[in-house]
Amino acid sequence: MARDPLAWLDDELTVLDTEHLRRRLITRAGRQTATIIIDGHELINFGANDYLGLAADPRLEKAAAQAARDEGWGAGASPLVTGHSAAHAELERALAELEGTEAALVFNSGFAANCGTVAALVGAGDGIYADAKNHASLIDGCRLSRAEIHVYRHGDVEYLTELLQQSSRYRRRLIVTDSLFSMDGDLAPLVQLAQLAERHQAMLMVDEAHATGVFGAHGRGGAEHLGVEDAIHIRMGTLSKALGSAGGFVAGRRNLIDWLVNRARSYVFSTAFPPAVAAAATAALKIVRDEPQRRRELLDRAAMVRKKLSEQGWNVGRSASQIIPIYIGQPERTMQLAQTLRDQGLLIPGIRPPSVPPSESLLRISLSSAHTPAMLDKLLAALANCWVAARPV
Repeated sequence: MARDPLAWLDDELTVLDTEHLRRRLITRAGRQTATIIIDGHELINFGANDYLGLAADPRLEKAAAQAARDEGWGAGASPLVTGHSAAHAELERALAELEGTEAALVFNSGFAANCGTVAALVGAGDGIYADAKNHASLIDGCRLSRAEIHVYRHGDVEYLTELLQQSSRYRRRLIVTDSLFSMDGDLAPLVQLAQLAERHQAMLMVDEAHATGVFGAHGRGGAEHLGVEDAIHIRMGTLSKALGSAGGFVAGRRNLIDWLVNRARSYVFSTAFPPAVAAAATAALKIVRDEPQRRRELLDRAAMVRKKLSEQGWNVGRSASQIIPIYIGQPERTMQLAQTLRDQGLLIPGIRPPSVPPSESLLRISLSSAHTPAMLDKLLAALANCWVAARPV
């Protein structure tokens, strides 16, 4: 009998089981809200990135339904063929207005936006300078570009300065960073990065995926919050987190967007997402503009939760946002604690390698403006009860 060429999979999956790193899909029933139903059990949902509570907002549903009636469901083709609908065009206009830029371009996902954009900006003979804790989509975009990659220690401006000073031979140079880091919840030193980009004549690309809609007076993200918008050459964001829809986008100068339309392979060679998705995202942008109290209240509550958790003894690192990590260390202990909390009615995902570095497994709390004070009280009480038994070493 011929040997099964996929026989190795069982061995490798066994290794993942042994190391407590194997993931399994869960299936949600019903809507993505502040509560979630999994396996028939209702849990308070601290796992979603629905930061403004818009994923099940009826205004997004109404906008999507109307667009589906007007334009059908499927886009049918690449945006460059027949897939770019009136709904897509309106969303891009609204995104450019939000961001205060000349133009914007929507992609099927944030992953597609990052991979396509980085690889369109730099290539062989160019240099990339990337934060060590950038999102996987940025990492993969850097690899796909074939540029020479320099990874600097997380948030370490001095180290980045040394790297830039030691390498001026490139045709083009690109500094790329998250603005709000998705696991640690801390903000990048964008002021210093902007200064370095100007000094060394480098392009600066900032991924605002977890900050769009949450930070800044207008909800533009970390760059607005820190007052350096004009120094960011390429702004990327997502429609799938605080905006409650799906997809990613890039905003910037008109010629940047024109270049991406021609050279971002993940845009050129993908069928556009449905017009109804674009309409829902456009409705979300209006809510972000008209209801700033959502982000203000969210960040106020996040500050309170971080303070209480620190007082309990948990290590929440340098989080300064609605993303609050609780560092545990070992994957096994992290997942045991996640299960203990789930048994008490709380969904708080355990995060393990490769999503985080070895020895940095953590519980990731994602707060939403939809969480009530009673939900936060239950979160804090449950973690207080877990502290003695689960105290990290």
